Amino acid sequence: MTEEQIDRIIEMAWEDRTPFEAIEFQFGIKENEVRKIMRKELKESSFKMWRERVKGRKTKHSKNSDSVRFKSKNQRANN
Repeated sequence: MTEEQIDRIIEMAWEDRTPFEAIEFQFGIKENEVRKIMRKELKESSFKMWRERVKGRKTKHSKNSDSVRFKSKNQRANN
């Protein structure tokens, strides 16, 4: 993965409204792989803070396939 892709995965993982399924849809990686990236790329304290935030959070675990296409306000309109 490129540095830009990893940065985007981290950004999406931090966003409360972006489910892991959206990351999988866009990058082809499952939640476990996202956790590995976050653990590797973040400071330990930041990783722990992130894990506490997403544990059991309903918005990070979408059961509805319509929500996997969430688009962050930080993405360009032509993407």
